[in-house]
Amino acid sequence: MTTTPGSARAGGWGQRLLFVGAALGCSVGQGTGFVHSDRLFVNECYTGEFNLDPDFFGANPYADTLTIRVQRGEQDIQVSDGLTLLVNDVPNARLHLGENLPLGLPKGVSPIGFPLPEIPSPPAASMSLYLNNSCRGQNSVLTAYSGNVSFEQLFSGDPNEEDSVDRVTRGTLDAMVIDPRDAVPRAATDGGPSYEFPVDRASRITAGFNFVFHRGTPAQPFP
Repeated sequence: MTTTPGSARAGGWGQRLLFVGAALGCSVGQGTGFVHSDRLFVNECYTGEFNLDPDFFGANPYADTLTIRVQRGEQDIQVSDGLTLLVNDVPNARLHLGENLPLGLPKGVSPIGFPLPEIPSPPAASMSLYLNNSCRGQNSVLTAYSGNVSFEQLFSGDPNEEDSVDRVTRGTLDAMVIDPRDAVPRAATDGGPSYEFPVDRASRITAGFNFVFHRGTPAQPFP
């Protein structure tokens, strides 16, 4: 049975992230934002306009990276609908606030059956849209293979950050996403990858987010 992504809200608490966002207060996970597509294509699940209507916003720093999570509901990713954005080099991204930073497949990642492309450096960020609540039983993870993200402000990554400005993450993104298994061969005469993605199976996603980092306690994955 086909479900409609964005139509149901998730509840409960099952997240394993140690650090999460809060919006201008002390409540964990609060913020504002959107995730939208005029035509989202998820094989064997959904085709049509999509609005996530997120109400949970989190950030998990590790070394120089930051994983941002924009989600509907507080449950674990495996049973929720949402978006994750991995910023690969936070100090560098903070030097380029207001600029468009490239999105793409992570360095060392290629669709199954295709050799790794020669990429001199990883993209500034990698993004995935997951619909594990709406598309139960189907693979529902779509990965950004092109696009950009722009930050007006970006959390410093320091869990003990005291400067309120440096705890804010606010930005937008515009990305083309697809199930990487849909890749087809191409003649890589220009030195690019040996695969390409069919236009009719790709989707354009736009998103925005605005929240303040708030250090929380680890959550239990059980009641």
